[in-house]
Amino acid sequence: MKNIVILTGAGMSAESGIKTFRDENGLWEGHDVMQVASPIGWKKDMELVLDFYNQRRKQLLKVEPNPAHYALVDLENKFKVEIITQNIDDLHERAGSSNVTHLHGELLKARSTFDENLIMDWKKDINPGDFCEHNHQLRPHVVWFGEAVPMFQKAAEITETADILIIIGTSMQVYPAASLVDFAPRQTPIYFIDPKPNIRESGNLHIINDTAVEGVPSLVEKLINSEK
Repeated sequence: MKNIVILTGAGMSAESGIKTFRDENGLWEGHDVMQVASPIGWKKDMELVLDFYNQRRKQLLKVEPNPAHYALVDLENKFKVEIITQNIDDLHERAGSSNVTHLHGELLKARSTFDENLIMDWKKDINPGDFCEHNHQLRPHVVWFGEAVPMFQKAAEITETADILIIIGTSMQVYPAASLVDFAPRQTPIYFIDPKPNIRESGNLHIINDTAVEGVPSLVEKLINSEK
């Protein structure tokens, strides 16, 4: 059974109604990214950071997976499928995908500021005074700018096993996630699905100039039919 590794970014969830937050000026909901997604911002204004992620969490709980998420589930009927996502939502899991690695954390989890390995499911607001069992403040279980990406090594090892690599809804310009493509075996077919691709088709790289909702189901059908 062939192994398909899938890298997904914001464009995967955008059509479910998840805002990408960063606009053309580099602002997230009117905030500089360092205000709401960095250890410096956390130390400066914890309440602002908590509110920012509380609003994102509320939005996530109101949306549903889209056809692109469900199409990836169909791949599991013919292939071993591993998804590596830069997204912090749970839409892949809600759609039914079995193997999902979150590079940048998970919005529906909280973790201790005392012990980063103390992680818990969390669907409500995180407020000042919400403490872990060691009496330390909880924070979003999200990788902020300037922090290490603890799941990167696992993601790299998964990518090394790819017989087929599919990249969906990400510019592949944010590191270290962007470097994952370098871990794929040299001749692995790569499919890049994006309505505004920033790279050109060449060799084993195939560009699908489309949105996730349009491009993913079409590619999935093609791959499944190739195995009949």
